[in-house]
Amino acid sequence: MRNVQGRSRLLMMTAMLLVAAACGGGGGDGVPPVPPQNENPVPAPPPPSASTHFATEQSTSRFLTMATFGPVPDEVARLTGTDASAWIKEQFALTRSPYLSEVEVYYGMGTRRPMMLADGFDQGSTSWVFWRNAAQGEDQLRQRMIFALSQVLVVSNGSGGLLGIFPQTLGRYQEILSEHAFGNYRDLLEDVTYSVAMAEYLTYLGNQKGDSAAGRVPDENYAREILQLFTIGLVELNPDGTPRLGPDGKPIELYTNEDITGLARVFTGLASADLSLDLDGIAGRIPTITTAVTQPLPMIESRHSPKEKSFLGTTIPENTPGRQSISLALDHIMDHPNVGPFVGRQIIQRFVTSNPSPAYVERVAAAFDQGLYTLPDGALVGEGRKGDLAATIAAILFDDAAQPAAALPDDQFGKVREPVIRLVHFMRAFDTDMSSPEYVRALYDTAPINVLGQHPFRSPSVFNFYRPGYVAPGTLSGELGLHAPELQIVNASSTPGYINLLSYGAFGTQREEFASMRPVFTNFSVPFDQERARTTFVPDYTEELALVDDPAALIDHLDNLLLYGSMTADTRRLLIETMEELPHNVFASEDGREDAVAFAVTMVMSSPDYLVQR
Repeated sequence: MRNVQGRSRLLMMTAMLLVAAACGGGGGDGVPPVPPQNENPVPAPPPPSASTHFATEQSTSRFLTMATFGPVPDEVARLTGTDASAWIKEQFALTRSPYLSEVEVYYGMGTRRPMMLADGFDQGSTSWVFWRNAAQGEDQLRQRMIFALSQVLVVSNGSGGLLGIFPQTLGRYQEILSEHAFGNYRDLLEDVTYSVAMAEYLTYLGNQKGDSAAGRVPDENYAREILQLFTIGLVELNPDGTPRLGPDGKPIELYTNEDITGLARVFTGLASADLSLDLDGIAGRIPTITTAVTQPLPMIESRHSPKEKSFLGTTIPENTPGRQSISLALDHIMDHPNVGPFVGRQIIQRFVTSNPSPAYVERVAAAFDQGLYTLPDGALVGEGRKGDLAATIAAILFDDAAQPAAALPDDQFGKVREPVIRLVHFMRAFDTDMSSPEYVRALYDTAPINVLGQHPFRSPSVFNFYRPGYVAPGTLSGELGLHAPELQIVNASSTPGYINLLSYGAFGTQREEFASMRPVFTNFSVPFDQERARTTFVPDYTEELALVDDPAALIDHLDNLLLYGSMTADTRRLLIETMEELPHNVFASEDGREDAVAFAVTMVMSSPDYLVQR
């Protein structure tokens, strides 16, 4: 009925040219020049007037673009003219969208075979719950925070083991991030440390004390990553996140391998006999394992190192019990002055801009350290304890640097929209039914570089899909030493991959290919609902079809819907001209008119104006 494949090729070529013009190349890693040290801390200014956030539909849409998986028309209309302070307090108070319980529902639907391949019905359940919550959950700010934290405290279910075989393992980890999204980072670190997901992923599950006779030493993986990636980084930082320099003019390294060795002793003894994956008799132990992966790991004192544990200038005395050792270690790490700017900067990058100014980082770090932030309406957010994430995200979103007056004139402000966020934005903008994502094969694995190069909770390594300090070589941003994390996965494969997946949704291809999912369900003895299969991931273009005969009106509508009215005049002109060149017979049928809208949507969401959030 529709030549979707042909249109996809045209869109792919068009968008590749647009992306190449905007982004240049990508590849490799780099380190930008060290900025001057900030000797005079910048005090946090008073929060801006509430009227600057939800004053107009455009400003409302822009704020929601930063804070959610994408604004929807009804919400923009409802919030315009109201107080953004009230909105964020409402978001903090909303009931959490469930993860683990929904994963359990999916698990109960299948045959409960624990040793299945990567495309197994059970393993996909954590992804399906994510897609549904991200697209349809009311607690949008929490969902964005979960996704941001998942890229700092990384675990992945793409490499087998408990995470790949038993979806409850990751389901519980998703729940932990949800529970602490607006809580305290210190509490989050503790729950993460005791989680089976992190212990399995970073190989300290069953980690034992050293034995010199046997040549055994404690596993150092988690000790290294909790410092390097999760809390303080590699070098001393100023309060504004810039490296602190030594007398030789070089950044000051924070620790040596002796510190890692000492800290590794802290994380010994965390194990559970219920989590043994010996193949003999595993089928009879499935209920025991699926329960154990959702519980905090017990401390087995006989396996915990009794030696003293010295790291980062502190020593935990010998014979200190295991749980107490972990508590003391986490407290000491959290007390380090690097944590606020190190964590705060990464969260800024995930929500607002890849290159926050030192002053912006310092203000956010101050909110993190003080555990408090004053909203524009005068209300205090936070509990006054270092590591408060509610205060941190409020500081990020309401800071003057994030507002249009400061951000839009600055050509170094903004970020490349993450592929997953772009795709979910499409789902939300066009009221796409995502209540049953399991019916869409295209969403089973978007991690390959020729698809999106990114899949929620399926990073290729603990270093995430891209590094926060990535500088793209061969680009204008790279020449300026600007960080552009997402460009690490923008290349000749991921660009058309995104366009192909977007056009699959935009053209409603699921309506025609839904039947291909029946064998998947049959294979796993899961009931197949044909109507759900046919209607999932299919957009509602009611408003757009009313404008399709007027290309200028349609593009202006999509500009407001998707880009908060920020489309450049050149892009608008090119898109209108392209729409006007479509054959007139395209508009003669309902299918043709829908295809014309889908064509416009895909072009807009593949344009540089859209791909770069500002």
